[in-house]
Amino acid sequence: MEIVKDLLIVSGRIFTILPLLLIIALFMGRRSIGELPVFDFFIVISLGAVVGADIADPDIHHIHTVAAIILIAFLQRIVVLIKLSKRKAGKFLSFPPVIVIENGSLLKGNLKSIGYPIDNILMMLREKEVFNIEDVKLAVVEANGTLSI
Repeated sequence: MEIVKDLLIVSGRIFTILPLLLIIALFMGRRSIGELPVFDFFIVISLGAVVGADIADPDIHHIHTVAAIILIAFLQRIVVLIKLSKRKAGKFLSFPPVIVIENGSLLKGNLKSIGYPIDNILMMLREKEVFNIEDVKLAVVEANGTLSI
């Protein structure tokens, strides 16, 4: 009988926490759901851990989970506002873009500094329909890991 009670508690938590998480994701904005900067990635991981713990463990007080989710969302919004108003803070909280190809030449030192093997860059070029490195005037690995050429 105890197992049925715990399953009902878990079910109730799922049906209350997941809609709250959806509302929070919409509140945080499109930026937090698309290609994630580092800080937003940690926010999403934290939200997942908080929600997962609440759903899986009936001993955790539900109100604490709700408060944690709301506080994490507000922290994310505050950091976004700081990043928008202070460029230095934005650079500190995310990876800077790195030039990896210039005038058809691979910049191996830059590749090494970001930990990208040449094969990854070549694959990303092929995905952009570029098959000859010498055709590339400039290629940049962006903060979200995509390649701009």
